[in-house]
Amino acid sequence: MTMTEKILARHSGRPHVAPGENVWVDVDILMTHDVCGPGTIGIFHEQFGRNARVWDADRVVVIPDHYIFTADEKCHRNVQILRDFVKEQGLKYYYDPDFLTMNPGMPSPYRDPTKTRYKGVCHKALPEEGHVRPGEILLGTDSHTCTAGAFGQFATGVGNTDAAFTLGTGKTWLKVPPTMKFTFHGQIPPYLTAKDLILAVIGEIGVDGATYRTMYFAGDGIASLTLEDRMTLTNMAIEAGGKNGVCDVDEKTLAYVRARSNRPNWDVVRDDPGARYFAEYEWDLSTMDPLVAKPHSPDNRDTAHNCRDVKLDRAYIGSCTGGKITDMIFAAN
Repeated sequence: MTMTEKILARHSGRPHVAPGENVWVDVDILMTHDVCGPGTIGIFHEQFGRNARVWDADRVVVIPDHYIFTADEKCHRNVQILRDFVKEQGLKYYYDPDFLTMNPGMPSPYRDPTKTRYKGVCHKALPEEGHVRPGEILLGTDSHTCTAGAFGQFATGVGNTDAAFTLGTGKTWLKVPPTMKFTFHGQIPPYLTAKDLILAVIGEIGVDGATYRTMYFAGDGIASLTLEDRMTLTNMAIEAGGKNGVCDVDEKTLAYVRARSNRPNWDVVRDDPGARYFAEYEWDLSTMDPLVAKPHSPDNRDTAHNCRDVKLDRAYIGSCTGGKITDMIFAAN
């Protein structure tokens, strides 16, 4: 079996699963934020009762991160709904943008990040705050929840209804996806980034080339990446239609997780030697060029060299795929 198949098998209490099978699995972590959280909470109350309790208060993570720096009072209300639910349920893991009040107008940005519980983009906050571990299942009400697969776990996005069901039961129903393997050989040179690697993949297979499939990133080229760079790869699995993305667990992974997680017991899962793949692709990092995704699609790739005469009017560094500290350092250099 592949890594994804093994994780789903273990969480369904079965010795073996195969692509295409539907299985009930136990969920380790459910994350929601201020976009989908209010809807998820509403469905939870509607289906389980106004006085219902979540299945495990220690396994629900709430991270407002979208409607933060805005003057829109309805957006502020979304955050307040989360605050009320967290208090009602006694949830421990809530990262509040405490500088955001119900007062009209734009909130004042925090000046000292050590004096706020706000942790930024949810997909960065999850690993940084110790909520991702190898071998686990993490669901989130955001399509880029697949980011956490960089740590050797099954992570995928779900809608409000599915999230509400998990909130009340701790379970979800999944179809086992087939796995596509993308192997990168060599050490990543200083002029390439993880974004170049994933744009190479998406440019090759298209934005629907991995629809409902696991994207497994392998090889010594992936091992040469930092955890934050690997997160860029798995983050953009959804841009190819992928159900989830995964990377192998190594000492870098273990050191990162051990330094942040308060749960000592988790399983490292690897592909079996005879694991079967839907398709396999390979690249040599020494022959790759920096790439650009031109308008209006991630698969409209070209080399940066071919775009060298394009005038840059504005640049943005951030979001869940490019807002990590390593991205900031790379840009600064």
